[in-house]
Amino acid sequence: MIFQVLQILREEVNDYFEDSNPVSLANIAAVSSGDNDEDDSDIILTLINIDEESTLKNIPNYKIEGTTVSYKNPKVNVNLYILFSANNNRYTEALKSISKIIEFFQGKSVFTQSNSNFDRGDADMQGIGDFKFITELYTPTFEQLSYIWGILGGKQYPSVLYKLRLLEIERDIVQAQGSVITKIDTTINKN
Repeated sequence: MIFQVLQILREEVNDYFEDSNPVSLANIAAVSSGDNDEDDSDIILTLINIDEESTLKNIPNYKIEGTTVSYKNPKVNVNLYILFSANNNRYTEALKSISKIIEFFQGKSVFTQSNSNFDRGDADMQGIGDFKFITELYTPTFEQLSYIWGILGGKQYPSVLYKLRLLEIERDIVQAQGSVITKIDTTINKN
């Protein structure tokens, strides 16, 4: 599901740029700097962290169908931290690209199955069901930003960091089944 969500974001942002497809899904630490010297800058979309949404960790996961109850392990709700980095030798073009990314997410922050355009015919996207995730601008401190770029190779590019909230991951395996309690016996036995 993580790949599919990042692929959906990549396609949506590329559609926003209209005249080109500058966003690619790659690890910015492994990309050589400033490959693109054209007018349109390359933008690298990189997943930099995943954390579990602890507030939703203890919600039971069961489904009632008729008189049968199916129990599953709880869904894992995660937040993804994604980095858009402008990889261009022209600093001004890199800044324009980052501004356009911010404009895109200012106009659209909630992504669902019905409001997102992506290649539904792609083999990797076939298993995707209903989804909803929310993006929000994430602003790390200067110290955190230094750590992030230190881990990614030390060279800082014009970039913007977003947090994708509440991505649900669930494996469709039933752990146990039982029947629904339909009647409670309230008689007292006086033996």
